[in-house]
Parts: sequence; C-alpha cells; structure tokens
Amino acid sequence: MKKFSSCQLAPALKPGDLLEVVAPSGALKDSIALQKGIKIWQNRGYKIKMSVNYNASFGYLAGTDAQRRLALKLAWQNPASKAILCVRGGYGSTRLLEDWSWEIGGARVSGKNNIKWLIGFSDITALLWSLAQEGIAGIHGPVLTTLAKEPEWSIARLFDLVEGRNLKPLQGIGWGGAKNTGILLPANFTVATHLLGTPIQPDFDNVILALEDVTEFPYRIDRMLTQWRGSGILKKIKGLALGRFSRCDPHNSNSISSWTVAEVWRDRTADLEIPIVWDLPFGHDGANAALRVGQMVELDGEAGILKFLQEN
Repeated sequence: MKKFSSCQLAPALKPGDLLEVVAPSGALKDSIALQKGIKIWQNRGYKIKMSVNYNASFGYLAGTDAQRRLALKLAWQNPASKAILCVRGGYGSTRLLEDWSWEIGGARVSGKNNIKWLIGFSDITALLWSLAQEGIAGIHGPVLTTLAKEPEWSIARLFDLVEGRNLKPLQGIGWGGAKNTGILLPANFTVATHLLGTPIQPDFDNVILALEDVTEFPYRIDRMLTQWRGSGILKKIKGLALGRFSRCDPHNSNSISSWTVAEVWRDRTADLEIPIVWDLPFGHDGANAALRVGQMVELDGEAGILKFLQEN
C-alpha cells in the first residue's frame, strides 16, 4: 500500500487544446446528452477527438476490456491531447486496472513526463484513485453525458479548475468537529468500498474523504460503513466531506422501519471526532462541483465549508 501524498496537477488547459473522449466504463445510453456535453467544451474553444470505443457495446460495457483498455491507453499516451473526458460512469473501469500501468513509451509516469487531466466521477473513481497512486491529480467532476445538466456555476467551476483559476469554497451543513486539513480523496462510496483491500487502496493517513452515492438503500450504506469501520480506516482519516446521496431513500415498505441515509451516517460516524460536513454540492442528480483529487483542503465541521488550500 503506497503512502498517499499531494498529487501533481496537469498543465492548465487553454482554448484550442485537443481533448479526447473515452468510454472506460458503461455503454453509452444517451447520445444526445453526449453531444450536448461535447458542445459545451467546443463552445469554449476546445478541439474534440472521439475514441474508437466511445459508442461501443459489449453487454453493459462500452466494449470489451481489451477495447476499453486500449482506448484509454492510446488517449493517455497521445502527446497531442491535453485531457481525457469520460463519456459516462456506470460500471467497468475497475476491470481495466488488472495488469494496468500508467505508462508513456514504456516509462513509468512521473512528474517529469507528459501528464494530463482525467475528468469523471462515479465509476471513474477507480481510475482517479489509480492515478492518484502515481501522484497525479485527476478531476472528480461531471462526465460528458451529465455536463449539460449542470448549473452554470458548476460548469464555470470546472473550467476554472482546468484552466488554472482558483476555486471557491463549497458550502454544506456542518455536523461538528471543528477544522482540519488533509489531502482530498473524492469517490463514489460504493466503488471506493470495492477498492478496499486491492492495490488501488491508498494509505488513508492525512486524507479527507469526499464521498457521494446513488441508488443505495440506507441499510446498504450502513453495511459499507461498517466495513470501513471494521478495517480501521475511519480512525485514520482527517475528515468526511459528504456530497449528495441521491435516490438513497428507505425501501418502500410499510412493514419495515428504516433510518434515512443521513441518519445512518450520523449514527456510524458520531464517535470519530473529526470534522464532518453533510450535503455538499457534488454527486449524482444535481450540481456536481468539480474537485481536484489529491490536493490539500481545509474542512470546517462547524461552518460546513470545504476549501482548497493549494491553488494552481
């Protein structure tokens, strides 16, 4: 398990740069939403290149593992492109990481080599965490098929991030725990849970976790949280920045009582003595504020504020 430390930022993008569209996870469901997302980047002045697998289908995946792995490899190794835009999440990116390495010309990626932004969230968590293990900061933010649904401030924040401008703090609801600083590690909670115990799991010392999820019943969130508690990880982290847990309502049954998902988080984290902020504006089904992976942040559990300390 590698020691997790602050990650290197890719060079700031500028209009005219070439960006590549890759589908490393689920098969494309909504081609109209994809085109709308691409148009936002094009209207900003960026050139777009489509990968060979962007609309491929292999069961629920965007092509076979070999096809998706090759598309990602070619995009990452292309010196002409400056960023990788993921089509959507879904499922499948973790499958690509078996026997995978982030290489350029046979050399392991380092701070001196060509690196670029990788942008996505949800299932893309696995790729973002894998890159972070190499010391490279990706962007936990909208995929192309969700970008057009973002509010204007969220789209502007994404461009601020990739083009090298400072980010405004995010406001949530403070659950207490005063202030703490640490390295931000954003993730989809379910995907991150399935990365525990694998080579992709980082050392969580000095980490502030930023978590979101979708379509998980409260008892399932409880079960995953119990796994995290049992592993001892939650005793290591410096804070919890919790985003949107959308469509995570209790099972619709009059015969079964349930906590809400917020009540589950309260119950399972109340003893941690770290800052916890609820309802930050990132995740599915609403504003998905872009977050830099592997950067120093301050989390204020009283005021409910998450802010980056290391700027471009």
